[in-house]
Amino acid sequence: MHPRSLRPLAVTAAVAAATIGLLVVAVAAGWLGPDVGRGDDFCEAARDGWVRQPANTFSNLGFVVAGLTVAWHAGRVRLGGLAAAYACLVVVLGPASAAMHATQSAAGGQLDLLSMYLVASFAAGYALMRLAGQGRLFLAQVFSLFVAGCELVGLWPDEVPVVRYAGNLAFAALLLTAVVVEVVLWRRAPRAGRPRTDLRWGAGALGALVVAFAIWNLTKSTWCDPRSLLQGHAGWHLLDALAAYLLFRLWASER
Repeated sequence: MHPRSLRPLAVTAAVAAATIGLLVVAVAAGWLGPDVGRGDDFCEAARDGWVRQPANTFSNLGFVVAGLTVAWHAGRVRLGGLAAAYACLVVVLGPASAAMHATQSAAGGQLDLLSMYLVASFAAGYALMRLAGQGRLFLAQVFSLFVAGCELVGLWPDEVPVVRYAGNLAFAALLLTAVVVEVVLWRRAPRAGRPRTDLRWGAGALGALVVAFAIWNLTKSTWCDPRSLLQGHAGWHLLDALAAYLLFRLWASER
């Protein structure tokens, strides 16, 4: 096992501090624009003050904690030099999603969607990179292509069944791609002379996402108390953060 390096944790902590600080300034200064009701369909009623949806906003700290935890493990687990990059990406999910719930602005909504595209594109791209036996340049190219594709799909104006927005559908398609490719890699590993991942971590990540999606749907109808600080959508954030961490542990199990 490699000796632990604290550099990934330091870099990720710096990214967390910078992005959270930038979000605080942006919200206070009104840089993200006016409240247009973006995200008001996630049950929590908008409050007066800087933070419109406090429960749905501050629950995004779960991503920051998950990213810092990944960074701690990244001090020993290299993942081809990508562990620290993934840790930073997970951290950024928190402020990006919080931007929408804190302001309910159109720009905040775009940041929220972009954060979803980033993590799903990384998951699918990293799986395809290993399947194709390629390196980081391949991942960078596929990652950029996936993010751009999600942005284009997200321009579709009509509502989509179940997931509502076309961007959400692109996000789900990339996650499904990652799941399928990870299973294919696991099945092929013995024939290719490579170690297998521990699919229990992957099952945990997938289970967390399934439960999170169920909560995401239920809080749009039956499980909704707009004035409560116990919000189902906040649970969606926390479970997604858990899934992001468990996904890293799946990758790290392939020694």
